[in-house]
Amino acid sequence: MKNVFVIGIFSLCLLFTSFNSTGVKDYKIRKIVIDAGHGGKDQGTSGTFSLEKDIALSIALETGKIINEYLPDVEVIYTRKDDSFPTLYERADLANNNHADLFISIHCNSAPYSDQVHGTETYIMGLHKSTENFEVAKRENSVISLEKNAEENYAGFDPKSPESYILFSLYQNAYQSNSLNLAQNVEDQFKNRVGRRSRGVKSAGFLVLWKTSMPSILIETGFLSNAKEEKDLNDKLQQTYIASGIFRAFRDYKSELESKN
Repeated sequence: MKNVFVIGIFSLCLLFTSFNSTGVKDYKIRKIVIDAGHGGKDQGTSGTFSLEKDIALSIALETGKIINEYLPDVEVIYTRKDDSFPTLYERADLANNNHADLFISIHCNSAPYSDQVHGTETYIMGLHKSTENFEVAKRENSVISLEKNAEENYAGFDPKSPESYILFSLYQNAYQSNSLNLAQNVEDQFKNRVGRRSRGVKSAGFLVLWKTSMPSILIETGFLSNAKEEKDLNDKLQQTYIASGIFRAFRDYKSELESKN
């Protein structure tokens, strides 16, 4: 089964290296998929009084609302708009089938080993460079244990096995540069405009990013294991600030990319 996994990734390498990041002249960003992490029977991580799935949904909907208001030429597509449970496969499939130009997945973090850790992190697809990054990826990918047909959809991928993640080293993401630019924009906004502590841009093997065929990022908006940050993440005004930061990062990314036409 692992051989099938390797072959699949190698085929993607050959495909992606044949195209540049946009592939067409006069490129415009017309569709963005906003993914509220978790949902339904998958609550994600939790704090003392709140769940990741609820906070992620609130921030995702607010982000889409702001984009609709200030960038009406961009179509916003949500992976979920309620407490439903789309699989990781379905989330990526939705973006691919709609030929989206961008995929943003919104989450909350947790540090069970310390209630003092706080701040934002934005991930791009890649190999984890620390045990901490690996733990984040394992937690987010473990949701496939709740999914039907996971063995078939993820070709035997085991979220708990380091060997499964090594296979991601064969995957040369044609969209990594644009993903990195957007991720850096997000963390800059969080640090300089929203007033959050930025823990920087990182890479790890997230299945939901691996399956998408466009620039993709995963945003950890804060730690529910930190009491103050959990309170902030549940505050509607703070959620709007976070969503506004994501919007401005996307707006600047869109403007920069389209100005290169």
